[in-house]
Amino acid sequence: MDSNKVFERITQLRKELEEHNYRYYVLAQPAISDYEYDKLMEELITLENEHPRFADPNSPSQRVGSDINHEFSQVSHKYPMLSLSNTYSRQELGEFDKRVRRMLGESCEYVCELKYDGTAVSLTYTGGVLVRAVTRGDGRQGDDVTANVKTIRSIPLRLRGGDYPGEFEIRGEILLPREGFLKLNREKAAKGEPPFANPRNAAAGTLKLQKSSLVAKRPLDCIFYAVYGDHLPYDTHYDNLLKAGEWGFKISDHINKCENIDKVYNYIDYWDGRRLDLPYEIDGIVVKVNSLLQQKTLGFTAKSPRWAISYKFRAERAATVLNSIDFQVGRTGAVTPVANLKPVSLAGTTVKRASLHNADYIELVDLHLGDTVLIEKGGEIIPKIVDVDRSKRPAGSKKVKFIENCPACGTPLKRDQDEARHYCPVEFSCPPQIKGKIKHFVSRRAMNINMAEATVDQLYSAGLARDAGDLYFLKKEDLMQLERFAEKSAGNLIRSIQESRRIPFPRVLYAIGIRYVGETVAARLARAFRSVDDLASAGYERLIAVEDVGDKIARSVTGFFKEEKNLRLIEKLKKAGLQLEMTGKDDNSKEGAPLDGLSFVISGVFEKYSRNQLKELIEQNGGKNVSGVSSATSYIVAGDNMGPAKLEKARKLNIPVISETELEKMISGKNI
Repeated sequence: MDSNKVFERITQLRKELEEHNYRYYVLAQPAISDYEYDKLMEELITLENEHPRFADPNSPSQRVGSDINHEFSQVSHKYPMLSLSNTYSRQELGEFDKRVRRMLGESCEYVCELKYDGTAVSLTYTGGVLVRAVTRGDGRQGDDVTANVKTIRSIPLRLRGGDYPGEFEIRGEILLPREGFLKLNREKAAKGEPPFANPRNAAAGTLKLQKSSLVAKRPLDCIFYAVYGDHLPYDTHYDNLLKAGEWGFKISDHINKCENIDKVYNYIDYWDGRRLDLPYEIDGIVVKVNSLLQQKTLGFTAKSPRWAISYKFRAERAATVLNSIDFQVGRTGAVTPVANLKPVSLAGTTVKRASLHNADYIELVDLHLGDTVLIEKGGEIIPKIVDVDRSKRPAGSKKVKFIENCPACGTPLKRDQDEARHYCPVEFSCPPQIKGKIKHFVSRRAMNINMAEATVDQLYSAGLARDAGDLYFLKKEDLMQLERFAEKSAGNLIRSIQESRRIPFPRVLYAIGIRYVGETVAARLARAFRSVDDLASAGYERLIAVEDVGDKIARSVTGFFKEEKNLRLIEKLKKAGLQLEMTGKDDNSKEGAPLDGLSFVISGVFEKYSRNQLKELIEQNGGKNVSGVSSATSYIVAGDNMGPAKLEKARKLNIPVISETELEKMISGKNI
């Protein structure tokens, strides 16, 4: 067979197999037998192996996966994958509806969807071809899992038709059907392996397997729920989803348009009684405003869209007996009571421990040892005690009392007036706090050092690490003295520590572990102050002007840099060569950018941009976003319904008020 005929046959086989994949996995209408399908696939693989110049990464043959063991690279999301606000209350759902209509000043239509209990993924298509698949991660960036996603047969590698945008993103939930989950656990049991806890964990774990060939052997599915892009065919969420179905994506048959909140309630009632009839696990209903223009008007909070909400079904409960209480000390010194329970099955897992929150909660439920307690999984994940069956309380049972001294170091506990938790105040001499800070420092979202928690414990016990800075002065010989370390494993850990020197300043700042400074705030502070020295010298007033920084965070930051031991840690990290200032690579506020040195307050509702998009635009062009109006504010970018208090303060301080169009002109270098 000559080359042209070989290529024609390969092309024909690919088209046929793509069509059969679509009919089987998306439409559930197979047209040929499994045997016939396998013969076509076998022929394609043979031809591709014999003629490697015709290889195509999006060929149906690539769905079998690879045995290459690879690490996942991090990819930034073009459109942040924010979490939805959750509610279990109809009253709160009604308040959501009122808030949406009040902000819009008009009525709106909702789309209701089943909230599938899997793991979220975002796919990018260019020219109708799948080019990237990324997990949610922290919402701003996630893991590139393209190779694994390509093994999922219900996900199209090439789109059908030709009326799709040149580039767009589509988001979906990767799932493991109940039947596939049970089969997988039967196979694991036959091998003597521990079973998966639930389908969600199995799906998430499978997606992160290092070998795509193993992923291909598990019956993952994907149902899509949102399309993002600049040139979508319709101006409503619902119509774009239906159109995506025509392009070859698996769209739920159960999405529904609702013209008012009463119809939303009806949809919730219907599925609350029928969710166990579905082949997949669901844990609630997602309610979205249908109009994309109205979505843009509503915009986002720092964590979630204002135009969508998740109504969660009430979690499953179980009754069991409280045996004892442990008190655990975290890296910030917070003491958390944990209940030890008689093992009980709940939502597919065996529960032995549950959270008790704090001293107030223990007092509120009037907890006694030996009590029969009701537990549920908060958000279907973390077990917690929600009630006590006092009718079954044993005679003479002992009331649970919160401890007065740290269980690790014996120091009397403290509790601030505005805090719900008790704390051990000696953070630099309490072992769990010291080890907790190091464990946080090496964690994946911080410095990403490949170090197990047990290794941190070993290093502390051996006197090799009393703070995170000590890690950078470890030698291979030090590690080889520890149990379970040989030359290769010691070398790997030293290499991982050295590689972490390249981690950019925002993540280093997060890793340092200043109380109340999470990833988002650390990034804000890094952009605002550019170096750890500038941050250390910033007073309360400069800190409070930074977006997302309130009184509690500002006081925590100033307090951190007043502590001599924290300053010594910073000096160690400097000596080790860590990135403790913004560089040209990661500093959006570099000199010469159009908005360099300017600070902005965003207020109101905008026509072209959401508030988050405006903030990103400002940061991308060297400006700073601040939350409060002060004499240090350069401009206020105002939209409709700007807050009157901010406007009045701007007038008093003579701060210019500009529109989004005028901001665009500033960025382009034009006069306003």
